[in-house]
Amino acid sequence: MRRISSRWLTFSLSSLLLFGAALNAADLALPRFVGSQGCASALCHGGADDKHNQFLIWSKKDFHTRAPATLSMARSARMAETLKIPDATTEARCTACHNPFQPVSLERKEARIGKLEGVSCETCHNAAEHWLLTHTRTDLSYQQKVSAGLRDLKNLYVRANTCVACHQNLEPELRAAGHPELTFEMDGQCVTMPRHWSETNRWRGAQAWWVGQAVALREAAAQAAGGNVSEDVAQRAAALAWLLGVPADQKVADQLARTAAQENWRADDVKARVGKLAAFHASFADTTPRGELAQRAERVVVGLERLLVALKLNKDTTLSPKLDELFKDVQSRPDFDVKKFAAHLQEFEAAWNQRGN
Repeated sequence: MRRISSRWLTFSLSSLLLFGAALNAADLALPRFVGSQGCASALCHGGADDKHNQFLIWSKKDFHTRAPATLSMARSARMAETLKIPDATTEARCTACHNPFQPVSLERKEARIGKLEGVSCETCHNAAEHWLLTHTRTDLSYQQKVSAGLRDLKNLYVRANTCVACHQNLEPELRAAGHPELTFEMDGQCVTMPRHWSETNRWRGAQAWWVGQAVALREAAAQAAGGNVSEDVAQRAAALAWLLGVPADQKVADQLARTAAQENWRADDVKARVGKLAAFHASFADTTPRGELAQRAERVVVGLERLLVALKLNKDTTLSPKLDELFKDVQSRPDFDVKKFAAHLQEFEAAWNQRGN
């Protein structure tokens, strides 16, 4: 596992799609999709200035535009062969995340939406038929625009739900066929995107990390409860529950995520969370299976980084080298050294406490 600030994984073969939102071709009452070209004019989001360049940033720099192409790669072909899938580019289990408009009926999408539209504007912001012409009106409140169908991505709970299905949930058969493991961490993944939106609250990133972990637990707990899961999936749910201090229960995790999204984090909240994570070194001395301990460690290290970034301490000359050591410790689960990690985490705690936080 590498540090997000240097080279964060884009969690290949993943994209953004609201969990549980089936694109039901039979329900013509649902709003239509207009396609990314409906947002592309210079007066809308295809302009050159900072207030109108969102389409250009997405189309030229965002890796989500390349999601459909992944299905044509040799690795995808090998997975399809293993799963006895004739064509990954048309298989619903693949296109749901890599090319989400592919299975949508013609009645629900404009003709201009191409076969390789990919993960585009409406995948995240919702079908635009009813809100496209009103979302720029200054006489309407943001909530009125949301009521018209625009997805409320300012709400961290809604944002996490929009991303988690394709950034974490994975059928056991796909994983067994060679699909890379997916790890959901909302703040770091948003930071590494070519951002086409603005964030004015310095502490939102740390809060997004916490909300995202709660949503990740909800999904992991649901998958683990369903049975027929690999050991690492069960350990993921257990590690997340440990991190959050709650049972590995869907409803409990969902309520935690909802509540956390409504909070208003400040510096003291972030500092307190750093202290709690650093103090976890004592928890790595028990008899918990090493695989679960390794996943606990991964969550702790990434969490520490996201919190330090919010505090603008990620390049601190004392803390940063110690965080580097922790990242090295969690590079390989099979080689994870519990005692070594616990010792390094304790050293980090000592350095943190010396700052007088």
